[in-house]
Amino acid sequence: NAVRELPDGNILLSMRNISTVVRINRQTGEIDWKLGAPPLAGQHAPTPLPNGNYLILDNGPFRVDQGDPPFPFSRVVEVDPATNKIIWKFQDPFAESFFSGGRGNAQRLPNGNTLINEAASGRFFEVTPDGDVVWEYVNPYFGPATAPPKAQNNNAFRVYRYSADEIAAAQRTT
Repeated sequence: NAVRELPDGNILLSMRNISTVVRINRQTGEIDWKLGAPPLAGQHAPTPLPNGNYLILDNGPFRVDQGDPPFPFSRVVEVDPATNKIIWKFQDPFAESFFSGGRGNAQRLPNGNTLINEAASGRFFEVTPDGDVVWEYVNPYFGPATAPPKAQNNNAFRVYRYSADEIAAAQRTT
C-alpha cells in the first residue's frame, strides 16, 4: 500500500495484506530490514523520521498477538529499525474509539506532535508525545454524490499538514 524512496536511495515498502514493512537496499536488491506480524497488523503508510526511525499507522484489523479472539484496534507506532522495538505509540485508552481497518496515515509534525488520519471514519486528530489529543476534526463531506445516501462515506485516504513555507514553495513552482 506504500512505496517510498528513502533519502539514501533505498526503498521502504509496505505490504498491508501480509502485515509487513521492508526496506530494500537499492544497490543489492536485497531486503536489509523487515518488520511483520506481530506487532504489525494491516499497517499503512510507513514514514521515515529524521532520527532514523519509522512512523507507521498500524491499522490492526487482524491482530495475532492481542488476546483470544484478537480484538481489532488501530494505533500509531514509532519503530527503531536497529532493534525493531516500538519506542513510541499512540493507542486510544478505549481501543474501540480508534479503529480504521484500512487506509490512513500518521505524520510527525515539527513541534513533536503527531497528526493521525483515522481514514474509515474521516477523523483527523493531533496528539502530543504524551498521547493527549490537541484537536480533532471529522470530515463532514460524504460522497460520492451519485451513490445512494446509505452508500456514501466520509473517509479520507491520507492527510498531511503543510507549513506556510511549503505551500508558498509549491505555489512558486506552478
